[in-house]
Amino acid sequence: MLESGAGAVGSPRTPTDAAVVLAGVSRSFAGSPALDACDLIAPRGRITVVLGPNGAGKTTAIRVVTGALAADTGRVRTLGLDPLTDGEEVRRRCGVVSAKPALYDRLSGRENLRYAADLHGLGRARRERRLVEAAGRFGIADALDHRVGGYSTGMKTRLALARAVLHDPDLCLFDEPTSGLDPESAQSVLGLIREMTDEGRTVVMCTHHLAEAEGLADHIVVLDHGRTLLAGSPGSLVRRFWPRPEVTVETEAPLDPALLARPGVEVLELAGGGTRARLALEEASATADVVAAVVAAGGRVRRVVPHEPGLEALYFAVRRHAATGAGGGPASEAATSGETP
Repeated sequence: MLESGAGAVGSPRTPTDAAVVLAGVSRSFAGSPALDACDLIAPRGRITVVLGPNGAGKTTAIRVVTGALAADTGRVRTLGLDPLTDGEEVRRRCGVVSAKPALYDRLSGRENLRYAADLHGLGRARRERRLVEAAGRFGIADALDHRVGGYSTGMKTRLALARAVLHDPDLCLFDEPTSGLDPESAQSVLGLIREMTDEGRTVVMCTHHLAEAEGLADHIVVLDHGRTLLAGSPGSLVRRFWPRPEVTVETEAPLDPALLARPGVEVLELAGGGTRARLALEEASATADVVAAVVAAGGRVRRVVPHEPGLEALYFAVRRHAATGAGGGPASEAATSGETP
């Protein structure tokens, strides 16, 4: 794993405001490991996005967090509680939406929500109030009296989300919440998820869709083969892989490499017949010096493009690092960072 600068879970530097802590958690099925000494922290009041390919262990991690599965080894804390010995309290304070939520197709949306509310012991008056609030929030109020079997995939997802927040949970756990949704519905659901943290809830969302996590994640965890490769805020992780500002300078005529040979500037790539240079800078302000030098020499600058790596670039950089073992070697601190943006 890649360094993040925080101590291992259980050490004095473990953050005290973590909503979820997995420390050295392993879980196998028929001798095949789904989680392998997995370390994971989700800070309170933030959106933690757990990324990874299919089979990375994301769903198993969610089930361990709720106590639906017991870990073979390791330590699990959910909102400061042990989900096995304090299971009832954990379930009361958690809202869960699985990748394929189980709904009662022969019942109406209202009846589905009432049944869930009764399971949580809300009481009739509070049940009806919360039911109306949740249905309104997720845009299904007009469909509450229709049978769920006639709902679209997007409507079923919205119903599952409404059901998950009926009892006003502190922690929401979403496993592929936009699976099967059209782009417009997916964006709407993601916006609603952001609203939850604006109200103080903690969200842990598993996905393998990088575009979903872009701009949404406050904290990122990358899983592969049941192990955590890296964790931290998006900004800090980008800075770890790209510690220096990078910029591409494109000119009309081929650049003279001598113009770029100055302190604090490294030419990473010269392409386009010499008309396009990708530079690494000690300081972003050096861009102006480079452009000034090109212009002073009679060159014409077409454009200057800062390199702003997104989540997709970060994700594949992490995967390449893990595959090649490049860099400074493993670091047990990576997954357990309580760092927030």
